[in-house]
Amino acid sequence: MHIHHLAKTPSILNTFLLEIRDETIQKDRMRFRRNIERIGEVLGYELSKSLSFNLQTINTPLGKHNNKIYNNEIVLCSILRAGVPLHNGLLNYFDSAENAFISAYRHHKDNPQSFEIVVEYLACPKLENKTLILADPMLATGQSMLATFEALKPFGKPQEIHLVSVIGAKEGVEFVSQNFDDNTHLWIADIDETLNSKGYIIPGLGDAGDLAYGQKLQH
Repeated sequence: MHIHHLAKTPSILNTFLLEIRDETIQKDRMRFRRNIERIGEVLGYELSKSLSFNLQTINTPLGKHNNKIYNNEIVLCSILRAGVPLHNGLLNYFDSAENAFISAYRHHKDNPQSFEIVVEYLACPKLENKTLILADPMLATGQSMLATFEALKPFGKPQEIHLVSVIGAKEGVEFVSQNFDDNTHLWIADIDETLNSKGYIIPGLGDAGDLAYGQKLQH
């Protein structure tokens, strides 16, 4: 797997990352969502450099102009609900992309420290020979990313796969590296050291879905 860890090179991205982690600033839900969206835009810009491009000629009011335009057929798939602001950021740049949405959540049985990933809702176009961008803001264990990809397989085999996350743990990065093809790309803003006993990223930022949209009902 090709891993692109963007925070290793200091940029304006670091400001957005600091603000989504800061427990004082993240109390502003609108700012939290907007920062996740802006991080998605940065990740999307960097991802775009790896796409395929064709030369295109257009007419301006004063003459002709040649430019290289990407020609990938992109399907952007995000994991609900935390993935929505990240999805919006990517869609701001890949505005002609087709879209897919999937719900994947942790279902805890008797032991609160163990869980399985449950997929309940899925809407997806055909993926055969297209470029799949699979977005989930938090790459903790990596199980949600893999479960989502497995659920998408009946829709066809993508020509390219790009995984996009805001913050991940080393364990999750290693997990997806072992379970996706070598040609898969992971675009991630920052990588943290570890997970706690419940599988949450440390230091991380907390629950991205709750911070974006409010606490969910437990079931």
